[in-house]
Amino acid sequence: MRSIESPRLGEVVEASSAGFTVQCYDLYGAPALGALVRTGKDSPVYGVVRNVVTSSMDPARRPVARGQDEPDEEAVYRSNPQLAALLRTDFQATIVGYGDGEQLRRYLPSQPPRIHAFVRSCAPAEVRAFTEDLRFLPLVLTGAASEADEVVAAFLRQAASAHDDPQAFLMMAGRQMARLLSRDLQRLQAILQGLKS
Repeated sequence: MRSIESPRLGEVVEASSAGFTVQCYDLYGAPALGALVRTGKDSPVYGVVRNVVTSSMDPARRPVARGQDEPDEEAVYRSNPQLAALLRTDFQATIVGYGDGEQLRRYLPSQPPRIHAFVRSCAPAEVRAFTEDLRFLPLVLTGAASEADEVVAAFLRQAASAHDDPQAFLMMAGRQMARLLSRDLQRLQAILQGLKS
């Protein structure tokens, strides 16, 4: 599948076979929880955003409160323009597949993405193509159940908006989730409730 170019969000700064961490170019510039992103050009690796963190560039120095005398939050940043250089926004993504020529593979690639690989949001057409087959959902369900369940629900809600018939897509996804979580009805119910939000 040919990738559609969208603006760069940032670069991979840490990678493993199951996921990658991206440092955003813009402070607070991370995509939404559950968004589908891709990294790499010729053999793109796809990931679902599972965690967003804004912190100090220097792990030994925590941010301090600066707004006691400011009228609003934006004034804090106007009065302290250096904050954009002292803080960073990162996000983590769970790998859910990769591109192999014109084929989409919905399982882990043989190698993680490269450090400094550019990361972009996926356009609706790309999301629609990737979610025609939901075999990758077990990859997103790994990790802490409550966090993973929220990520899956957010991902499916966003993916539904990329489809011509969002309700039909959510019905298909609900059936897939029912098969995957047939022995954990409480977890299944939590995810299905999250799809309604």
